[in-house]
Formats: sequence, structure tokens, C-alpha cells
Amino acid sequence: MPEVNSLVNEFLIKLKKRKIEGSKATAKLTAEVLRSFISQKRLPHTNQADALIEAVKAVGEELIDANPVGGLSLSAESDNEDDVDQDDHPALSATAVAAAARSTLRPPSLQTLLEDMPHSTAVPQTSSSGGDSEGKSKSADKNLKTRKLKHNVIEAVNELIQDISTCHELIAEQAVEHIHQNEVILTLGSSRTVTEFLCAAKEKKRSFRVFVAEGAPRYQGHALAKELAARGLQTTIITDSAVFAMISRVNMVIVGAHAVMANGGVIAPVGMNMVALAAQRHAVPFVVLAGVHKLCPLYPHNPEVLLNELKSPSELLDFGEFSDCLDFGCRSGSPLLHVVNPAFDYVPPNLVSLFITDTGGHNPSYMYRLLADYYSADDLVVRRRSAS
Repeated sequence: MPEVNSLVNEFLIKLKKRKIEGSKATAKLTAEVLRSFISQKRLPHTNQADALIEAVKAVGEELIDANPVGGLSLSAESDNEDDVDQDDHPALSATAVAAAARSTLRPPSLQTLLEDMPHSTAVPQTSSSGGDSEGKSKSADKNLKTRKLKHNVIEAVNELIQDISTCHELIAEQAVEHIHQNEVILTLGSSRTVTEFLCAAKEKKRSFRVFVAEGAPRYQGHALAKELAARGLQTTIITDSAVFAMISRVNMVIVGAHAVMANGGVIAPVGMNMVALAAQRHAVPFVVLAGVHKLCPLYPHNPEVLLNELKSPSELLDFGEFSDCLDFGCRSGSPLLHVVNPAFDYVPPNLVSLFITDTGGHNPSYMYRLLADYYSADDLVVRRRSAS
């Protein structure tokens, strides 16, 4: 399968080189790569469903290991895993609980489609006495069932890609329930979900003002403020250092997120924890907008989770102006000036007031329930073992 392998390897290289940024772009491209992989994967004569599951898991492990921030952007098969809740059904096996969940809680997902297929998906081996006509019939039947299996799985992946593409629209539909007349909203950085959320409230005849912290050193807040003003919202740009001074005038903080951890904590652009602390100090609601594809089953203390990565120092200062400070002038051989440019902040769950997802609003303590709906407990156990 040279074409499939080259497609996966090309995507892995882009992840490792940080050519793909943002959890939404990463999740959507991952689903598209897996869709192509499933379509071109050659399956054995027997146990085709099991073989396809293992192949997708193997590719998923490679993508997670290559992901820019320790696996925080979710891969496609993770978003479609079964719900296994053994606490509610202690006397039942994991398989029985999963089957009950599929039939009563939600429509089938990619994982349930594979599990529902019988282990003997393909036709058993034919005997030598069966004749050529019988062998051709068996082979045709096997090819038909293989195509049906792949078709069902690809349809599920297509639904996932559609959900990822439209999640900001579903979140924006809830804007009128949370933004009221003459309020002052504060946000940090730039997020398409936040943009559509605020503009949706404006379209519902809500009149409010938006404070946008500029989000140094990348200054993504400038682009957000320009777009909001172009779409008719009263917008004010403030420096990041002015957040605490202005927070007393704010009614609500609305921000986006890079990932949502299993404990309800948030991985967000750098500076977000400062905003959350200021909001808590002045009892201002801190609301996070995040699609369910941003849910991560790992905890912040997990050894395989890197809560941050460092960006280029050139975003903070020009090398030419500070070259004398960067010389190795001391005996230890280290430079006199160190430049630290982190990309993300971790916001603990106690600072978050509400999550607004494409499935509705949820408290941070409810994140574990959403994770149970979108992840297989078996996969999480395997992942923990591989990390240890």
C-alpha cells in the first residue's frame, strides 16, 4: 500500500514540523487521512472488522505520537469510540455495556459499526472440491461484504468531518442565551468560534461591547478586533497587561480553547490563565467555547502530556538588536540572555464557569461524562499502559 503509507507519512511529517496548527484543522485533516486509509486498506479473508480496527488504531497511535502538543488534538477514531460505563453496570461485561449504550443512548459511531460486524465477516475458506464456480461466487460475496464494511465506516467518518466543520455554527446558535443587552464581553487572542458566537448575538439584535486583549506576542487579537468591527460590533483593543485593570467593567469573559483535559482544565493561548485569575478575583463568569473534538482523555499530570511548547524567540525580539546579549560571554558557555516564548497556558477547572460545546452547555465537572461518550475505555487503558 505505497500510496496509503505515503499519505500517512506526509501527514505525520507535517504534524512533526508544526505545519498544521489549531485543534480543529488537526482533527479534520486527521479524519480525512483516516478516511483515505480505510478506503484503500486491504483486508484479510477473515475477521475483517477486527483487522480494520487494529489498522486504524495503529495509524492513530502514530498520529498521536507526532501531534504538536503531546496528543492534545484528537484523532478521528478517538472521537468515535464507544461509551463504556462500568460504574453504572458493575455486573455486566464491557461488551454488554457497550451494546446497551449503542441501542439506548445514541446512534452508532465508527467503533460501534465495526463491533457490530460479525467476526466472520468474510466467507470461510472454500474446499478444493467446491469447483471454480463456487469459488468465484464466494470471492464475489467476500468483496461485496468488504465494500459494505468500508462504506459504513467511511460514512461514519464523513459524519465526523461534517461535525467538526460545523461545530462553530452549533455553538453560535446558543449565543443569544448567554449574551444580553448592554453587556461588556472580554476575550483574548483570535478564535473563529468566538467570532461567530459574538456575531450571532449581534444578529439577534443584542447590543454589547467587546474588549479584545491583543494576545502578545503574536497579536492575534488585532485581527479579531478588526473583523468584529467590520461586522458591526463595538470593539475595544486593550493590552494584555490591562486585563486586570479593565476586568471590573466586564460582565463576562468568553474565550476559545486549544484542548479540554479530562479534569475539565483547558489548554488555551498563552495569557489565558491570567485572564481567568482576574475574572475569578472579580467574580466574572469565565466561559469557554469548545467543540467536542477538542476533548482530551488525558489528565494534566499524565507524564505523556506536554502542556506547552516554545515558539521562536524572534516573535519577542529582533536578533540583531540583542545579539550582544545572546553571545556566549560567560565561562559556563550559556548565553547572557534567555528568551522564553510559550505557546499555551493551562487553566485549571476551578477557574472555568461554563463550557459551551456543540452539544450544549456543561459544567467542568461534567467533562468526564462527555469523554465516556466519545472514547472507548479499552483504548484509554491501552494508551495508559503504553505510556507507562
